[in-house]
Amino acid sequence: MKTLHLLRHAKSSWDQPTFSDRDRGLNKRGVRDAPRMGEALAQRMAPMTIAVSPARRAQLTLHGLCEGWPALGDQVHCTEEDLYTFSCGDLLQWIAGQDDTHRALFVIAHNPALTDLVNTLTRQYSLDNLPTAGYIELALQIDHWRNLLQGCAVVRYSLFPKQLNDH
Repeated sequence: MKTLHLLRHAKSSWDQPTFSDRDRGLNKRGVRDAPRMGEALAQRMAPMTIAVSPARRAQLTLHGLCEGWPALGDQVHCTEEDLYTFSCGDLLQWIAGQDDTHRALFVIAHNPALTDLVNTLTRQYSLDNLPTAGYIELALQIDHWRNLLQGCAVVRYSLFPKQLNDH
């Protein structure tokens, strides 16, 4: 059995229209939500290595998670060029290529790839849109990442920023 932790980057900023997509940062809501999600996830799970897209908004989301979840900041995280994608197929290929010594993977990436991935891997769960800074944990009925296929997962847990209490 494998576990897949998926987090969409926090709300990005469109304030700088001259910035490339990769260079966009976070807006005020994104800056607020990432630490709040980190704090909430810290109550649920042990810190682990996170694979993150190289896009600035994803990197800043990881930084915000670590701000709210200090023990997460002690982990070594890895930036993965292949996670800068909007394609479910690209994510499936990247995940399927991971080493089986990892029982769990935690990924920060982008939509529509993440929403499509959740809907592809689960049978009875239909997600219209994984919101920014939204988190989903999938339990995968596989022993090897390369065996990732449609319908192999069930949603174990989900948490979206709108579910958090405002501080």
